Amino acid sequence: MRHATLLSSFVAGLTLAFVGGSAAADDPLVARGAYLVNGPVACGSCHTPLGPDFRPIMDKTLAGGFHFDEPAFNAYSANITPDKETGIGGWTDEEIIHAIREGAQKDGRIIFPPMPVPTYNNMSDDDVKAIVAYLRTVKPVKNAVPMARYNIPQQAMPPAKGLPAPPKSDKVAYGGYIVNALGHCFECHTTPGPQGAPDFAGHLGAGGFEITLGPSMSVRTANITPDKETGIGTWTDAQIARAITEGIGEDGHRLAPPMAYDYYKNMTADDVDAVVAYLRTIPPINNKVERTAFQQKAFP
Repeated sequence: MRHATLLSSFVAGLTLAFVGGSAAADDPLVARGAYLVNGPVACGSCHTPLGPDFRPIMDKTLAGGFHFDEPAFNAYSANITPDKETGIGGWTDEEIIHAIREGAQKDGRIIFPPMPVPTYNNMSDDDVKAIVAYLRTVKPVKNAVPMARYNIPQQAMPPAKGLPAPPKSDKVAYGGYIVNALGHCFECHTTPGPQGAPDFAGHLGAGGFEITLGPSMSVRTANITPDKETGIGTWTDAQIARAITEGIGEDGHRLAPPMAYDYYKNMTADDVDAVVAYLRTIPPINNKVERTAFQQKAFP
């Protein structure tokens, strides 16, 4: 999660694991779930814990424990392996789906933020079922995760409608589905409002959200609106696609985590193109975001 060179071998191995010789090769539902989890949804970017070197701990893939220490909450990502004691092995499909799309665990505890449930609330029935089917196939890992503490009021999302995804032939609409139901781009790339929550109404995609990775390590998210001065309005489609899948900005500088480009590089070219097409359509917002000192030093 720290940068591309730390994760490329991990994700490449993960990709081979779910494509070759696994249940995914024989079951289309599991194969779709594998693609979503290891591609646009990028579950491992939060649910796979990192070691002291900021590299994923391979034997704890999807076992949770990534720490989010924010003013509004202190939380750890959940263990989403099928371990029956510390993971989701004892959960029904319906309970897992409810947690993903409505944001409540089987005991009623609310799990967002940081889980981007407002995005997943838009996920289709087919895709959320595929994710659950794939999670059933991953290696169970015993890893107890501390309970989250919140300093803000919480409530579950309304029941998901589960509407089908738009047809891929409608590139912009399908790109919007990837961004707004799978990839949760705007949770990070939207400017926070006065209370700290993303200002979706006024600054959708305008960046400036500051994320703490560790002591003296914070990053600010980029403006991904098509504003020509402060966003991606002058970028070519190829440059935007490169940023998404390779973590390289227009001027060649490396993009900082938690941008999950090592997962997004597993997306099909058509899906990446759809995301680019959709981003071209959102309102441009002039909002200059300065990279932090950590970003400038660690990701030149």
